[in-house]
Amino acid sequence: MTKKRCGWCEGDALYEAYHDTEWGVPVYDDATLFEFLILEIFQAGLSWITILRKRENFRQAFDDFDYHKIAQYDEDKVQELLQNEGIIRNQLKIRASITNAQAFIQLQKEFGSFSKYIWSFVKGKPIKNKVKNYKEAPATTAISDQLSKDLKKRGFKFVGSTVIYAHMQATGMVNDHEISCFRYNEV
Repeated sequence: MTKKRCGWCEGDALYEAYHDTEWGVPVYDDATLFEFLILEIFQAGLSWITILRKRENFRQAFDDFDYHKIAQYDEDKVQELLQNEGIIRNQLKIRASITNAQAFIQLQKEFGSFSKYIWSFVKGKPIKNKVKNYKEAPATTAISDQLSKDLKKRGFKFVGSTVIYAHMQATGMVNDHEISCFRYNEV
């Protein structure tokens, strides 16, 4: 029997695999949270499938999303990344990734972990929405607005409310799987 999935991922094997194994699963690991944050930033204005198809290239280009290394990137590294055809070569987003790695480390020092900080916005557990059709899911919420504002205040770039809500969905802070999706009750 075919599994019922969220409509946004159907028909593409890579999308379906991502949906079935990652999307909406609560993430408490700082390294994974950082990876998703950077990928969401590069996704802004593009489709998520575009980013998924380039994810391995991003991992190679950005040292497996090691935020300690990224925080130290210099101008030579920026120019190298701008020449890398395997990633999205947006100079502002590349520079924002470096700035965000630096801010991420500062935030870890203040809160003990990025995970503690970000999950505090949802009181440490996922918000379970009741989305019937993925097109009904919000692009932003009051929480993503608040989180976005706080991250910006702390020096993060490209962290508008829409980017942050997508991050919250991807990392399981909110469960926006369609209620008819087999993953809805699994995550």
